[in-house]
Order: sequence, then C-alpha cells, then structure tokens
Amino acid sequence: MKNSLKTGLKGRGKFIIGGGLIMAAIIYLIVSATQANAEYFMTVNELKAKGNTLVGQSLRISGAVIGTTISYNPNTMDLTFDIAHVPGDNAAIEMGGGLAAVLHTAVTDPTRARLTIVYNGPKPDLLRDEAQAIITGHLGDDGIFYADELLLKCPTKYQEAVPSQVSNGN
Repeated sequence: MKNSLKTGLKGRGKFIIGGGLIMAAIIYLIVSATQANAEYFMTVNELKAKGNTLVGQSLRISGAVIGTTISYNPNTMDLTFDIAHVPGDNAAIEMGGGLAAVLHTAVTDPTRARLTIVYNGPKPDLLRDEAQAIITGHLGDDGIFYADELLLKCPTKYQEAVPSQVSNGN
C-alpha cells in the first residue's frame, strides 16, 4: 500500500510540474506579445526631443496637417505630408481656444516643430489643411515618420451650430 501511495504522489507531482510549466509559458507569451505591440503616444515636440532613441520603435503621434505639404501619387499610392506640433494636454487646447483654433495656430506658426510623414495607401478623404492627424508607424533613421495607419479628424466638420441657434432666440 505504501508503494501505491508513493506512485500516486509521483504521478500528481509530474502533473503539477507539467501544468506549472504550461502556465509559465502562457504567461510569458502574453507578456512578450503585450510588450511587442506597445505603442507610445506622443506629440511632435516629444518625438523631436527624444530623437534617435525612438528609431524603429512602434509609435503613435499626433499633429496638425499642413495642407500645402500634401503630395499624393495615385499610381504608386505614395502619400507625403507634414504635421505640426499640437499640445497633447486638453487643458492647453481649451486655453488655446479649442481644437480648431489650436490646429489653425499650429499650421500657421512657422516656429512650430514639424515632422514629415510618408504613407503608402489610399489617400484619406479627410486629409486636408488643419486636420488633426493621429498616426501609427515608426521613425526612420532619416528622421521621417513612416506611417502604417492614419486617423484624421477635421474639427470644422464637427463644430456645433449652437451660436446661430442662440442668436436666433431658439
């Protein structure tokens, strides 16, 4: 009876060790996948300040599209444009008069930090002057940001008509 008890404990021990190894492998895969897909969200100023330390890393940046720099080749689907720094802090945006005013100031201020974006794909309909761009991609050795994904928001499209309603007395 003593031998059968020892055999049963050895079998359970192997099962527990095997289960622990499987759990450790699963946890390792989850952690490594999460770190590999982590993206930093930053402004143009933050990206410029960190410089070459971020080359090749997956990043997400935000800025104002400078309309005069938009260049698109429909045959190759190569799109190039510049973005200007926009503060990432909502309080700073509100103090600047709202998103539309901050985007306009960013585009018209020649002293603002700028970054060239290169993207290969269809030209988004909302890509225009003073649009807010949120771009996922990586910074190249050449200082150009190579985009994998473009998200655009045109603030004038979303402005409410409340002032005209108020002035009409409605």
